[in-house]
Amino acid sequence: MPTWDDTQYLKFADERTRPARELLSRVPLDDAGYVVDLGCGPGNSTALLRARWPAARVMGVDNSKEMLQRARGDWPEIEWIEADALNFEPEGRVDLIFANALLHWLPDHGSLIPRLLEFLRPGGVLAMQMPCNFNEPSHRLMRELGTPWVGRFDNVRAVTPLETPAFYYDLLAPRARQIDIWQTRYEHVMPDVPSIVDWVKGTGIRPFLAVLSESEQASYLDQYSQALDVPYPKQIDGKRMFSFPRIFIVAVRG
Repeated sequence: MPTWDDTQYLKFADERTRPARELLSRVPLDDAGYVVDLGCGPGNSTALLRARWPAARVMGVDNSKEMLQRARGDWPEIEWIEADALNFEPEGRVDLIFANALLHWLPDHGSLIPRLLEFLRPGGVLAMQMPCNFNEPSHRLMRELGTPWVGRFDNVRAVTPLETPAFYYDLLAPRARQIDIWQTRYEHVMPDVPSIVDWVKGTGIRPFLAVLSESEQASYLDQYSQALDVPYPKQIDGKRMFSFPRIFIVAVRG
């Protein structure tokens, strides 16, 4: 996986943090002593957890040195751990595992999500938010641009398609005493197509750029930008509507 760029990611900090706020608002915990933000990135979501439970042990976990460096600089009072989400194990039982825009990068949810639930105390909460944009034009076009890119991305590890809400319910129902699942489609108003490209350069398109040379990247991004003009047409004021669906899941362990 290519290096994460915290500056690029935070160009749209408000838009990226909004789903974390909305996920956190549905977490049914009055008190918490030990909170883990799994895949914390530059710490924008972790700061929300600290603000809600100022007396708790709040830990941000990410596998990106660059993201954690930014997080430590902005919030030195929070505990930051460099670790891969697939291998991370907390120290004792956790009140909340918060995974905002993380799990869509990871495989085998049928095993991963039950494993995360096992880290919770009874009554603890697993809160997840995942973009479900695998088949949105912005992400489909990353994979499907024509010549000369055909076959170049066959081995790219990119965002994978999510399962259905019913799948996640059936996975959680035997293990959770309360399940809340909902979907939201955000309609981000963007100034122009380059702004949409800037957005995906902070996340989804990174694995594709990583296998290209610098000159190839420029050519690829130019072709990608031209392709976006059709599915994201100009509105009456010249701006573009960037439609972005997400799924939210909050599960209380039994």
